[in-house]
Formats: sequence, C-alpha cells, structure tokens
Amino acid sequence: MRLRHIEVFEAIRQAGSLTQAAVLLNISQPAASKILAHAEAQLGFKLFERIKGRLYPTREASILAPQIARLGQDLASIRRLAFNLRHSRQGHLRIGCAPALGLGLLPQAIRNFQKKESNATFEISTMHSAELVEGLRTRELDLIVTFDTAEHPGVSRREIGHTELAHLSRRKTASPVRLDKLPHDHLIILDARDPAGALLDAALNALDTHIETRIVVQTHYVAYSLSESGCGDAIVDLLTGRAMVRPGMYLNRLLPAIHVPISIMTHATDPQSMLHHDFIERLTRTCRELQNAPLDAPTGS
Repeated sequence: MRLRHIEVFEAIRQAGSLTQAAVLLNISQPAASKILAHAEAQLGFKLFERIKGRLYPTREASILAPQIARLGQDLASIRRLAFNLRHSRQGHLRIGCAPALGLGLLPQAIRNFQKKESNATFEISTMHSAELVEGLRTRELDLIVTFDTAEHPGVSRREIGHTELAHLSRRKTASPVRLDKLPHDHLIILDARDPAGALLDAALNALDTHIETRIVVQTHYVAYSLSESGCGDAIVDLLTGRAMVRPGMYLNRLLPAIHVPISIMTHATDPQSMLHHDFIERLTRTCRELQNAPLDAPTGS
C-alpha cells in the first residue's frame, strides 16, 4: 500500500463513506474512489463492503487496521516535525522539563541567562519523561531537562549535576534525618515508578527498612502541598523543597543522602547553536550552585 492509499483507507474508516472521506482529505469523491480501487487492485482483495449505505471494513481490512493506524500516527509525527522545522526561530529555545525542575531549577537558570542574552526568548513545557522524549524526537522541543537516566535512540543525554531527596515536615526535626528513623505515620512518598521514587525505594530496601504509607504521589510539589496541608511528613527533592518552603515548614537532608541525577537531553544528530551551548552551560552552573548551597540559603540569590 502507498501512503495515499493509507490516507484514504483511514479516512473511509472514520467517515463511513467515500463522499465524507473525500471531504476529510480535501479531494473529489471520484479521486477518492479511484485511489481506493487502486489500493484494492494492488492488494488483491476488497477493503470495504457496503451495508445499508455505509462502508464497513472487510475481515482483511480489520486485520490490517492496527498496523495502518500506527503508520498514520507516524505520518502525523512527520508532519509535526516538518512544521516545527519550518517554523523554528533563531534565538528561541523550546525547553521541556520535569515538573519539579520547572519549579526549582529552570526559573533561576533562565533568569541568570537573560542577564547575558536579554533578547533570547523561551517556550517552556512541563511533562513526564515519555512525553518529553517524544517532544524532542518530533522537534517540538529543542532540549529537555529531566530526572530520566535512560538512554533513548536518537537522543543524546548528559548529566549536569544532581539534587537530593529531603524530609519535609510541619514539625521541627533534627537535621539530617536518618533514613532508618523516618516517622512512619502518614508519610507521603514518591511513586517507585518515578526515577526519584525508585532511588528512595532502593535506599530503603538496602537498609531493610519498610515504610507504611497512606499517600503515594508522582510529583514532588504535590507531595509538598499535601504535607503543608497537614496530611503528613513528605519526601521531596531538595530543589522543589527549597523553592516552595514557607514559614512553619521544615526541610531537612536525609542520611545517608540519596542523590537524584539531573540530565539534559538533546537531538543526537543535530548541530547545536551557540545559544544552545550557552544555555546548557548556564543551566549546568546553576544546578551546581544550588546543589552546593547551604540548606538555609535563600533561593534566587
């Protein structure tokens, strides 16, 4: 089947008629009918049968449909990629990041970068790891900042530093808080499917420590908000904790420390502009400044 055959096939499946399929594709009905006939001639079997005025996929077409649907999705990705390549702007960075990094790291890096590159413009998207990588592949994003340490085809990754997990409470607690002495009542922890949550789970298992918890979350700032609302103590990353901490909330390091790597991902084969290089350098410097700052140092200094 050719690409045009696939487009007509999908349009007929959605519309149920040649006339409406032609409208979807912005072609004439005779043209749509001709393309369908050509596809069926090449395949050697019928793709649709008419029942009470509507076209329904044949058994053979129903078997082909899942594969054709995937090809249709790939075509849509190619169109998005072409659009993004055509509309990319010099001096403009489209950055994707994990939600926690959009709260604790990225604002300071951009503020510091704008002091040097005042004309640079930014577009920020916060998503989870799989969506970030897909956005990078389709060129909807120029670079992503993530806790993800996996290697992805077509994507270049490098670690720029780390944050660490911290204990958050409405009660004043001696710092650092021992991991094997964490209060077990109403503790809010990170989902083990999250990179930071997986590191916490591994550290607890290494100490043979089991925590009973009533609340499991996927984002650090939700853990913070729940703790601030009185739902219990929480484990959050230090960048999020420092960005959000308010009077009456206490943030403490853990012992032993649980470091969470922070990575930059870019297109593996695309040459990067000086703007890309300069921003990545600024982001790396900001990350190191924050990870080395005393816990009680004000953020944004």
